[in-house]
Amino acid sequence: MDKLYSPATARQIINKYGFHISKSLGQNFLADRNIVENIVRGANIGKEDLVIEVGPGMGVLTAAAAEQARLVIGIEIDENLIPILKDTLKEYANVRIINGDFLKMDLEGLIREAYEGNREGFSDVKLIGNLPYYITSPIIMKVLEEQAEGTQGIRSLTIMMQKEVADRIRAVPGTKAYGALSVAVQYYCTVNMVAVVSKEVFVPKPKVDSAVLHLSMREEPPVELLDSATFFAVVKAGFGQRRKTLLNSLTGINGMDKQQIQTLLDSVGIDPIRRAETLELKEFAVIANYIKTESKEV
Repeated sequence: MDKLYSPATARQIINKYGFHISKSLGQNFLADRNIVENIVRGANIGKEDLVIEVGPGMGVLTAAAAEQARLVIGIEIDENLIPILKDTLKEYANVRIINGDFLKMDLEGLIREAYEGNREGFSDVKLIGNLPYYITSPIIMKVLEEQAEGTQGIRSLTIMMQKEVADRIRAVPGTKAYGALSVAVQYYCTVNMVAVVSKEVFVPKPKVDSAVLHLSMREEPPVELLDSATFFAVVKAGFGQRRKTLLNSLTGINGMDKQQIQTLLDSVGIDPIRRAETLELKEFAVIANYIKTESKEV
């Protein structure tokens, strides 16, 4: 497997198969042993785990995960990479490659099928990947929203992304980076930085540096909600016009006019001239729960 870590080998594979790198698919192939090992270590992959990889590319991370896991399922959207993966991963009997769009995948069905095909089962289900920059947020939110309540669902994500996106996910209230993505991920997960990754370790080299985050699904939400849909509607409205005060950005939510929003904020003790970027998760929860309670009483 050592040969897969070399940038020179990545270029040789590209030339051998006449592969054309797709900018539209955000293809930047990782070619650094230390970073690959950091991802596998950060994911804490065990010998009884099921690992799902988003975008295996040329199979560098896939191979490293396969040496630790019971089964690795790689989902690759680019059909031109499939023959390359069959070549680079031919020595790993515990790897299954699927040509498909991860965003359209039935993750629950995929995991259920994996369990049915392995009598010994799995101790945990973990997702890894070097995510394309342009669809990082949709991929993360798909997993979190679909898997949060699954008893056999994905329990952690160890993923590489553009450093700017990682900074947004980790951001705290009162900072410019703090936004709807920060709130959503922190609601579902605990967030830990695994590594900052230089743009120099990719083929081709991207314009920006990356970072690897480990997102661990929470056993219990950090705040108590009457209705999660209302909570996320409040978050979306607040950050949809983030320069506006809460009084203005929340007006119209659930059909409430400005006076009703004023009354709401006064009732829960939140200054109506504050902006969404200053609110902690528990404050979004208080607003959402008030709205849900009021709507039940109407």
